Amino acid sequence: MKPILEIQSVSKKFKIHHEGMPYLSLRNRLSELVQFQASRKSKEEFWALNDISFSVMPGESIGIIGKNGAGKSTLLKILSKITPPTSGKIIGRGRIASLLEVGTGFHPELTGRENVYLNGSILGMRKREIDSKFDEIVDFAGTEKFLDTPLKHYSSGMQLRLAFAVAAFLEPEILVIDEVLAVGDAEFQKKCLGKMEDVSNSGRTILFVSHAMSAIESLCKRSILLTGGKISLMGSSSDVIEHYMNLVYDGSSGHVGSILLHQDKPANLLRKIEIFCDGKISTTAYMGCRLEIRVHFKSKNLLDSPVLGVIIKDSQNVPMLGINNKHYVSNLASQPIREGYISMTIPHLTLFEGIYHVDIHFGNAFKDIEVLRDCFQITIEPMKFTPSGEMPDKRINRLFIKDVVWMLNNTN
Repeated sequence: MKPILEIQSVSKKFKIHHEGMPYLSLRNRLSELVQFQASRKSKEEFWALNDISFSVMPGESIGIIGKNGAGKSTLLKILSKITPPTSGKIIGRGRIASLLEVGTGFHPELTGRENVYLNGSILGMRKREIDSKFDEIVDFAGTEKFLDTPLKHYSSGMQLRLAFAVAAFLEPEILVIDEVLAVGDAEFQKKCLGKMEDVSNSGRTILFVSHAMSAIESLCKRSILLTGGKISLMGSSSDVIEHYMNLVYDGSSGHVGSILLHQDKPANLLRKIEIFCDGKISTTAYMGCRLEIRVHFKSKNLLDSPVLGVIIKDSQNVPMLGINNKHYVSNLASQPIREGYISMTIPHLTLFEGIYHVDIHFGNAFKDIEVLRDCFQITIEPMKFTPSGEMPDKRINRLFIKDVVWMLNNTN
């Protein structure tokens, strides 16, 4: 089977113009023009993409991640034929629908109804094909009352809903989506992710750029990490995301699992977070392991009763665990303290495999002093506890219990 999309040595160069002179008055500017002085502007070449190559098979969902300026949006614009590559070529074997920015491909003076047909025509759809999907598009977008209103009067959320519905329901072979879902609310984002899963399960191909690692991990089995316009890693989404998060959070720590905080802000309270799995420092744990989260702090003032709160959320950002030491009989120091660490240990981790995001709350008594949201993530790997290798069904189990006592009593 041939790939539905091939990216072969694609590069994109931009020219950055620098103004090499200070501000000049209008008279000075006119004087320069009269004297035909040479321009003092200089140009710098910037390679947004540099020799990118990969292929996508039909039905695959590929995540594209990286820091701002890594080249993600440039790549999608080239794939969508909005801008041409400087070198290299794209081979596509199917229709591509793009959702890159709110309202992209829509005309503000046309009504919602007219824009649905316009976008469908751009995608190469015939009128009868659009007619057959029209009701589903409108129902998903929730814009029935505004169908005959010019698009310029739509809110950004309404435009996004309609644009997404058109792109998803008109059944292109390849769906290209940039970080536009951030415009919608949580309910709409969940609805969109569900539809994207349906699109993927139907055998169509998705390229998805997002800073929401939970959405990437949920939708895409394979991901690409872009760094400085180049592919620095390509593989399973869990591996790529873990590597990316280590770059983001562990870049100055020297080893994975130790996250240095506020190195340039000594006034902040929290200094370092460490994660241990069965006594070994790591950001990868496994089901049933002994998990310890250790938070180091340094305070100007004495803390009478340090409190550590930990919230662990799943890939859909749903809290799975939210506790602090005030909920438990603890052996924390009773004397006031300025510097040290406080740790939380779960003897047997009850979470199933997946990528989880962690919020840290640190305070004195019940007053929060510092809150870090999504400050790190934990990748939990499956561990087989039975000879058959079978695990409890995740569809009916929210938590995993490692140690269960079973007994069979023969009354005969």
